[in-house]
Amino acid sequence: MRPFIATIIAAAAVVAVPATAREKLSPDAQLAKMLEGRVAGEPQDCITLSSARSSTIIDGTAIVYRVGSTLWVNIPRGGASSLDDDDILVTKTIGSQLCSIDAVELHDRTSHMYSGFVSLGKFVPYRKVDTAAK
Repeated sequence: MRPFIATIIAAAAVVAVPATAREKLSPDAQLAKMLEGRVAGEPQDCITLSSARSSTIIDGTAIVYRVGSTLWVNIPRGGASSLDDDDILVTKTIGSQLCSIDAVELHDRTSHMYSGFVSLGKFVPYRKVDTAAK
C-alpha cells in the first residue's frame, strides 16, 4: 500500500509543478515580451489582411497581426477592454485590406456565441532591429 501512496503523491507533484511554474504574464508584459528587440514604425491606416499569417489577442489591450517578419499592433479605439485571448476574431472586410475604420467581432471559442466587438485603431509596425548595421 505504501508504494501506491508514494506513486500517487509523486504523480500529483509532477502535475502540480507545471501549473505553478508557468504563471501568466500581465497583458502589458505579454505585449512587451512579444515586441522585444523590435522598433516601432510609422502608424498606418490599413494592412493587407490576406498576407497576415496569424493574429494574437492580448487580453484587454491589443491585437497583434504577423505579416512576414513584421508585427502590426492594433490598439482598438473602442472595446479594447472586451478583448479576450480565448475569443475568435471574426473579420468582415470589403476588399483585401483591414483598416482602422473596421470593426472586428469577437466570438467565444467554446460556444461560438457573439461576445462583443472592437473598433480598430491605427496599425503600428514593429520590425526587428538590424544588429548588423551597428
